[in-house]
Amino acid sequence: MGNKNDSSTSVPQQAQEPHATQSNADQSSEAENKRRTMTYEELAERRSTPRSQTPFYKVMLALNIVGWVGMIVVLILFHYARPDFISGVQQYWGIKGDTSWSESHLSAMTIMLQVCLVVSLVSIIMRARRNRRRSDNFGVNLIILFAIAAISLITLATTLGL
Repeated sequence: MGNKNDSSTSVPQQAQEPHATQSNADQSSEAENKRRTMTYEELAERRSTPRSQTPFYKVMLALNIVGWVGMIVVLILFHYARPDFISGVQQYWGIKGDTSWSESHLSAMTIMLQVCLVVSLVSIIMRARRNRRRSDNFGVNLIILFAIAAISLITLATTLGL
């Protein structure tokens, strides 16, 4: 029998585990803190990356392109959806023309306008959260795209009852 502090006595395994677990937790928190803290060189390297090379910029560019290409598709669909223009000469000669809207083109145009509206709104929100400096541009083209899509949807809803 001996003293508690005697090295010949064995310490139960359970008593050693909490100390080992605590030291592992300390080591993992230190490693996590090292990952969170950036050195000045890493920070400078991050800032020196051109904006055009960041993934966020590429996503914003893709959303911008998708929105404007969608608006071009809307204009093409509008061309095929609208009724024919009947001129005075056609009316005089009794030439018939289509005076009704194409429902299939009109529904596709409405869906594309909604897509353009959502894409432009998402892009505006993303850009507003990202821009922090005075030198950052806001993107007036996104606001114009949003306004065109919103006004077009409101016009279609009020005139055609969609």
